[in-house]
Amino acid sequence: MFLFLSKVLDLFLAPLTWALLLILASRLPRLRPALARGLLVTGLLVLYVFSTEAMSTLLTYQAEKGARETFQPGEPYDAVIVLGGGLDPSAMERSGRLEFNAAPERILRGFDLMRENQARFVLISGGSLDPRPNAVVEADVLSRMLQDWGIPAERIVTEGQSRNTRENAVESARIIQEHGWKRLLLVTSAAHMPRAQGCFAAVGLVPDTLPVDARMPAFRMGRLGWLPRAGALSQSTDVLRELAGRVVYRLRGWTAP
Repeated sequence: MFLFLSKVLDLFLAPLTWALLLILASRLPRLRPALARGLLVTGLLVLYVFSTEAMSTLLTYQAEKGARETFQPGEPYDAVIVLGGGLDPSAMERSGRLEFNAAPERILRGFDLMRENQARFVLISGGSLDPRPNAVVEADVLSRMLQDWGIPAERIVTEGQSRNTRENAVESARIIQEHGWKRLLLVTSAAHMPRAQGCFAAVGLVPDTLPVDARMPAFRMGRLGWLPRAGALSQSTDVLRELAGRVVYRLRGWTAP
């Protein structure tokens, strides 16, 4: 039920949804002309503001500012934990090949760490929201990819049951306890790191952290673009969903400070 509700919440966290609802509301019959104009203007303003580089950058800064890198090179970690979220399962089904979304840096950095012997094992945590028996399980796909790239199978541990960040932490904690690993490194996207780190802390794990996939540009406010762009709207939407996810997780007690 929570997963279903989270998808509904995702829909209503999109500025495009807000704008469309306001514009549609402005066309309702028997509205006062002034109210109808106000709804229409507000809808267009919402769409414009969240489509600007200035707003998407401000939101991205808010999401990524809590991501701290505590990675310590030198003595190898017992395990590097790579969270899923970099594959596009639907595209993979269509093409029959590996298809990544906007966050392939998670597994790429995990591969680098293993190749450089910065970790003895890699734990790939990521299942599928698709209930079909033949659905793409991200952890299994990424495991095969690392093996194709030369990482021995015996150094790869997969966890393919988790469907969200909370379950990433719970399932990973079980595996970590079974293996007796102590020194851990968590790898995920910069915007996702504060929520992921909180989830792992809630199950009693305090790994070092290595945020990747940073989207915060080097900028000066005076040079930010104010023309609407589809890319900026998409980024604003993604960040709003992440920030809302933090609030929901905190309210459910799934994250710890």
